[in-house]
Amino acid sequence: MQDRSALQLPETFRCHQRTTADKLEGLCVLLRRMSFPCRYSDMIPRFGRPVPELSMIANTVMDYIHDVHGHKLSQWNHDLLSPHCLDTYTDSISNKGAALDNCFGFIDGTVRPICRPSQNQRMVLNGHKRVHSLKFQSVTLPNGLIANLYGPVEGRRHDAGILADSNLLHSLEQYAYNTRGDPVCLYGDPAYPIRVHLQVPFRQNGLTPNMEAYNLSMSSVRESVEWTFGDVVKSFKALDFKSNLKIGLSSVGKMYLVCALIQNAIICLYGNQTSKFFELEPPALHDFFR
Repeated sequence: MQDRSALQLPETFRCHQRTTADKLEGLCVLLRRMSFPCRYSDMIPRFGRPVPELSMIANTVMDYIHDVHGHKLSQWNHDLLSPHCLDTYTDSISNKGAALDNCFGFIDGTVRPICRPSQNQRMVLNGHKRVHSLKFQSVTLPNGLIANLYGPVEGRRHDAGILADSNLLHSLEQYAYNTRGDPVCLYGDPAYPIRVHLQVPFRQNGLTPNMEAYNLSMSSVRESVEWTFGDVVKSFKALDFKSNLKIGLSSVGKMYLVCALIQNAIICLYGNQTSKFFELEPPALHDFFR
């Protein structure tokens, strides 16, 4: 009951051809569809509905969650990234031995493989991973939550180009300051440029012992961003079944965005490996979705 009220779901979902489902059934249809690769026909015994209705209900609920709550990841979340919260994040990362004492989170891109499209294959071909894919840019916090998610973009795009398109640097310049007014920063891999609000490791040529120590200390805390990416796919295994992720036949990008939102809800309820590592409790579910 708490989950449904926090997500602010309507009492009844009405599809375009007037099929209706109450909010509990609609949410369960979507979660069952995304939790493990399956056909809608496999869900008939559980929900007692034909395949077209199950498909329309799942898509209607997904569209609703994306439209109502999508801004919590696509824009600067002032509740999650207030100056007081930024102080808490920087302290928790610094206490884990990070060389930076003003780092509040981590930025990285994730490559999500998809089925090879019949057209424009080169646009979504990621040469590094050697897969057809969509890419997302994610900002993760030490409490385990995804604070910002930009995408989808073509799999061939470079992380630095995605950063420029996302307008995240502009938001950091406006809002990324602690309670004392000092700038705080994100930490990313060497693909990103160095800015006041964005720090990266020293490059590999001619590193001094101090540089190597800096890189090692930041690498030990930065790996938490990979844990969060793994959590999303672990909870929603349908995202990892690329043969069923076909551009033009399903909302492939929207699926990942909605699953990331629901994963944040799961973390608010139960925590995750990242929050336990940094010993930082995520916010209450209603506080995140208010």
